[in-house]
Amino acid sequence: MTKTVNHWIGGKTVEGTSGKYGPVTDPATGAVTTQVALASTEEVDAAVAAAKAAYATWGTSSLAQRTTILFRYRALLDAHRDDIAALITAEHGKVHSDALGEVARGLEIVELACGITTQLKGELSTQVSSRVDVSSIRQSIGVVAGITPFNFPAMVPMWMFPLAIACGNTFVLKPSEKDPSAANLLAELAAEAGLPDGVLNVLHGDKVAVDGLLNHPDVAAVSFVGSTPIARYIHATASANGKRVQALGGAKNHMLVLPDADLDAAADAAVSAAYGSAGERCMAISAVVAVGAVGDELVAKIRERAEKIKIGPGNDPTSEMGPLITAAHRDKVASYVTGAVAQGAEVVLDGTGHTVEGFEDGHWIGLSLLDKVSTDSDAYKDEIFGPVLCVLRVETYDDGIALMNASPFGNGTAIFTRDGGAARRFQLEVEAGMVGVNVPIPVPVGYHSFGGWKDSLFGDHHIYGNDGVHFYTRGKVVTTRWPDPADAPAGVDLGFPRNH
Repeated sequence: MTKTVNHWIGGKTVEGTSGKYGPVTDPATGAVTTQVALASTEEVDAAVAAAKAAYATWGTSSLAQRTTILFRYRALLDAHRDDIAALITAEHGKVHSDALGEVARGLEIVELACGITTQLKGELSTQVSSRVDVSSIRQSIGVVAGITPFNFPAMVPMWMFPLAIACGNTFVLKPSEKDPSAANLLAELAAEAGLPDGVLNVLHGDKVAVDGLLNHPDVAAVSFVGSTPIARYIHATASANGKRVQALGGAKNHMLVLPDADLDAAADAAVSAAYGSAGERCMAISAVVAVGAVGDELVAKIRERAEKIKIGPGNDPTSEMGPLITAAHRDKVASYVTGAVAQGAEVVLDGTGHTVEGFEDGHWIGLSLLDKVSTDSDAYKDEIFGPVLCVLRVETYDDGIALMNASPFGNGTAIFTRDGGAARRFQLEVEAGMVGVNVPIPVPVGYHSFGGWKDSLFGDHHIYGNDGVHFYTRGKVVTTRWPDPADAPAGVDLGFPRNH
């Protein structure tokens, strides 16, 4: 009998009632291992209602109560790292070490949430006028929804709900229906840590669930991570309904390699950043921009390293890269490689025919390297979201920065150079939200914020860090004037002298 992943609503597992289910596949074998319940509009209403009911008490709970629970939650997550990672590998396909890394980066935000007491401190100005004080405070906003992608089924949810609930909100998480099990385990561990029923709910589903949350009058804010077209839709729809929105979209991250760069370090970085997690991450380097005469040597070094990467099932400790999430996605990624030659590229490595012995039905694709790619080609313009690296050639730094800034995306970027002046100029001139200097994947630590520019972000707030706290709270300014006790009406003696 096929296992079913059901919803988590009001602190318990709730079986789906819509009669609709989606398949969950083991990417390494191609076999359907699980089915996930897809929510109806009524089930969306039930999840939001549970969150709204819980907010009545959680929204006024003490910071001490919240942080006590979060510290216990952090300990449970740490103890169950391998269990969470195993679910990620089974449903997403990434190798176990990548899955463990994902859990670790999610834990950073839980740790940030544990210290929410300092983040929520207000401000006070005394005596702004005679006996007048002004204070600024931040308060929770209510029921918050999070809609998360398949590529990081544990990390991205943990970028959202721990901070949201630490700020006093309640949360409805709609994870990807392609790999839903990790989200349920995160919720179960939160309950074990003592999180009250209804504070964190997990609602599985497709567009019906998404639209239900975007249009629900009791949802105050929506956090989203996914592709640019969907991010734009989420932002437009939720904003039209009066909700605050942070919608993180797609990317085409560039790595600029200057002639003075350490080419061995640059090649190592390009391989890990382009092919890690099979390229299924919005912070992957998918375009290397080689300046001057370094292109040939750099491409040769990248090829040499890429050919040694071992591809296999994620639960094999010797595997360095796993399969793609679905067969359809694998075929789409392959189409960019097969079509590259007609659009002027030189195919240095073609991974489209790759298979793994004993796992022939898995969603396999090898590493592909395309050189001398044109900015007009589909392989350059589109977010491929797979292990395909494009190399573009330019003559000068100025040519490189102009090429990069012409991209509609502005998520992350990197420069490889030994020149501090060039690096400083780059970090000021490049149009992207996250910049690495000799660092290929500049994902900020938890106490800074993650987010891009241009078509990589819709909304005003980045995710987690200070921006996350501000997104999940709203400001209030209180102006107070109290009469001096000595001015009390005659006949009322408060013990203050009258001759002040």
